[in-house]
Amino acid sequence: MRILLVEDEADLAQTIVNLLTKEGYTIEWVSKYREAVNRIRERIYDCFLVDISLPDGSGLNIVRMLKDVHSDSGIIIITAKNSLNDRVEGLDLGADDYLSKPFHLAELNSRIKAVLRRSKLFGMKTIEIDNLKIIPENFQVLVNDVTIDFTRKEFDLLLFLASNKNRVLTKDSITEHIWGDLDDISYTYDFLYSHIKNIRKKILEKGGKDYIQSVYGIGYRFSTE
Repeated sequence: MRILLVEDEADLAQTIVNLLTKEGYTIEWVSKYREAVNRIRERIYDCFLVDISLPDGSGLNIVRMLKDVHSDSGIIIITAKNSLNDRVEGLDLGADDYLSKPFHLAELNSRIKAVLRRSKLFGMKTIEIDNLKIIPENFQVLVNDVTIDFTRKEFDLLLFLASNKNRVLTKDSITEHIWGDLDDISYTYDFLYSHIKNIRKKILEKGGKDYIQSVYGIGYRFSTE
């Protein structure tokens, strides 16, 4: 799962990044309003952690933007402000949860998991297409009710493609979502090609269809047509 943290307190941000990285999330951190806006326009995220008070803008405006650009992603406001007005305004704008500083990191982790369960990826008990079933909460894939063994990255990749079915996803957007920012993007492409090949092979071996279409020069599309 890919998370964007918008937080101007460097020590707190680094602590959160370390925790969530250990939990297996891909997390990016920006400290300014403008940086956050640019990331939101460029990339796809599953969850956003947004501080209200930023040096160059309001986190509440980021929440407004997120509801237009990433309407299915989870949003948690994290802020030192604990007034009722801030809480109500943030939730009314579309945030899923509100966490006041100081907070325990274990509580933040639990809130993120809860939001992801309610989001587009984990809010569904199953994603069912023909004889293929994906059960996000159990990290399980079945074809004709027979479980297929996938690695975690293979599962994340299949889930990302299936959740954006019939939409063309560029290789860059896929690799950034699954592996994060890497210096050698061509090296990451090798991982992508290998994982796509493995996913196709495993589904076909169990009697499923080849849902993943290569879009020449661009990327891939999970086609249900």
